[in-house]
Formats: sequence, structure tokens, C-alpha cells
Amino acid sequence: MEIVILAVVIALVAVGLISGLVVSSRKKKQLPPSAPSSTPTITPPAEPRVGEEAETPRDEARRPIEEVGLPGAGTPVEETPVVIEPEIPELEVPEPTAGRLVRLRARLARSQNSLGKGLLALLSRDNLDEDTWEEIEDTLLTADVGVAPTQELVERLRERVRVLGTRTPDELRTLLREELVALLGPDLDRAVKTEGGDGTPGVVMVVGVNGTGKTTTTGKLARVLVADGRSVVLGAADTFRAAAADQLQTWGERVGARTVRGPEGGDPASIAFDAVKEGIAESADVVLIDTAGRLHTKTGLMDELGKVKRVVEKHGPLDEILLVLDATTGQNGLVQARVFAEVVDITGIVLTKLDGTAKGGIVIAVQRELGVPVKLIGLGEGPDDLAPFEPGAFVDALIGD
Repeated sequence: MEIVILAVVIALVAVGLISGLVVSSRKKKQLPPSAPSSTPTITPPAEPRVGEEAETPRDEARRPIEEVGLPGAGTPVEETPVVIEPEIPELEVPEPTAGRLVRLRARLARSQNSLGKGLLALLSRDNLDEDTWEEIEDTLLTADVGVAPTQELVERLRERVRVLGTRTPDELRTLLREELVALLGPDLDRAVKTEGGDGTPGVVMVVGVNGTGKTTTTGKLARVLVADGRSVVLGAADTFRAAAADQLQTWGERVGARTVRGPEGGDPASIAFDAVKEGIAESADVVLIDTAGRLHTKTGLMDELGKVKRVVEKHGPLDEILLVLDATTGQNGLVQARVFAEVVDITGIVLTKLDGTAKGGIVIAVQRELGVPVKLIGLGEGPDDLAPFEPGAFVDALIGD
């Protein structure tokens, strides 16, 4: 029995020793405490102070909340929309057309005096022999008067000089003026037809070769009509030349004329048709149709111009077809005139760039070639430099004072 008790005691002592060893071993395996970091601690910025810690408020007028109108719960706050008004261009006031050529006479005379002064100098010679008359013919031909009109004018001058005998400068100037005015056809009707029938607007189609100033002439003609108190609709049927419609629209906006246009490369006949349709709907006085500058040597393009004319005439007959010619092209302009006259019935001629050439005789030549009058002439780049043609004022500018 004592042996059993002794064995139990020894076993208890052994268990105690083993437990102590295990606990000591675990303590030794614990990680050592981390060393303090040498990286400085970054203190975050202080937040704004509020309440009692806030800064002393400024001394300013305040309203209690009862006086502040607040929207009720669930009431949407309406925002005032910002409306950007489109900029409306200021309308220009064109110069009146009455007497416009007389006002522009000095500009015309600067470039045309070589013809008139040359003729007066030759006619003032004491002895008008055959050589002198040949020089007179050469002067007229150089001015693009044309062969037939030149021969006619020289014969009439020779006859009147022979009858007159002694010739003073004033008598020569009067004689030359009378013969030149007669050659220009003072009795021709040069009014641009813009009166429609049965309450419909007058329809004017403008044709011509590229580079003659056709679109610009259409815009200037709109100014002429507006200056005479007419309302105008523009048809931008030149869809082949880049920016032609933009150019025409700019001319129209200056005087308050609306422009009907279509996509670039669109059907010109369709746009021309729509322009007349809009003109009728708006009760406009005149519709001006600017067509593409056809090359007179291209048959297909000229046929298309004829198509534009036929389509427009579905609304009614065209009142005026104006052919725009560059006065500086001389006899080549007559070739263009012939071809256009075969495609459309030209009723009037507009001569542009007449201030930049001494060949004022083209007025006589083109009238003889087509049998239609020159109705308008362009005398510069200014917006009001398109003038109704007046034979007397034109000749006065040719021969000077």
C-alpha cells in the first residue's frame, strides 16, 4: 500500500515538472517587442473648426431663418433657362437706283476716256484723209465695237463731217455723242422685267459662265430691287461651285432677302422650283434664281440649264433671263453669248467689270450679236456698283466733258 501511494506521488511530481517545462518553452518562443519606428508621424491637416471652436464671425448683417423663403418639402426648384438670342445682322439700306449711273460716271470715265478722247483727237485733225479714217476704224475695233458697227459708224461720221465743213471741238463732241448714242439703241426697252402675272412674283433667272461675277451680280440685283421697294426671294441653284449658296445667302441677309438653298451637289432644277414655290407662298414681288456657271463648250451642262428653265416654267413663264458677261473677255464673250442664246431665250444682258477695261464698245457689239439690250452694267466691287444702263450717261463718260 505504501508503495502505491509513493508511485502516485512520484507521478504527480513528474506531471508538474513536465507542465512547467512546456509553459517555459512557450514563453521563450514569443516574438520580441517591435522597435520604435524612426519614420516621423505625419499629422493630418486640421479640419475646419465649427461650433464653439469656430473663428470669430465677421460683423455683418444677417437675417433670421424665418425671413428666408425656403421651398417646401418636395417642391422642385425651378431654374431660369438661359436664352441665347441669335445675332440679327443689321440690314443695309442700298443706294437708290435712280441716277445711279450718273453718280458712277466718274468711275466709268477713268477707264473709258481712251476711246472717246482718241476719237475726238482724230476727228479734230485739219485734214481727215484715208489714213485718219483707218485710224478711227482701228480705234473702234480695238474697243471691241465690232466690224459691222464700226463700218456703220465711220460711214455716218464721214458723211456728217463732210456736210459740217468747219469743225469746232464742241461741234465734234456733239456729233460723236449723237452717233454713239444712236448706235447704242436709245429706244430699246432696258427695264428689267420683274412683274409677275395674276399676283405671282416676277421670276428672273441669271445665267453665265464661271468667273463673270454671276452670283455677285444676283446679290447686287437683289439690292437694286430692295432699293426700289420690292421684296425678294433668292434661289441658290448653283450647287456645283463651292460656297456659292453661302455667298448668295450673305448678299440676301444684308438686305433682308430670304435664300432658298439645298445640299451641295443637289439638283439645281429642284431648288429653282422650290424657290419659286416659296416666293409664291410668301407673296414676294420677285424671285431671283442664280444658276451654276456652265461652261459653254459642255453640251451636257448646257442641256441641264435648259432643264432648270423648263422646271421653273411649271409655275409660269420666266419674266426675265439675264446673261452675265465679263466685259474684259471681248470677242470671247460674244461666243459665249451665242451658245447661251441657243439654250435659253436671253432677254437682257449684264456687263460686269466694265470699269476695268477701255473696251466699252463691247456694249454695242453684244447688243448687235444677240439683238437684246444691255440692261445693267457693273462698275466695281462695291455692293451698289451695279447700275441700270443709260446710253446717254454711258456715252458722256466715254467722250468726257
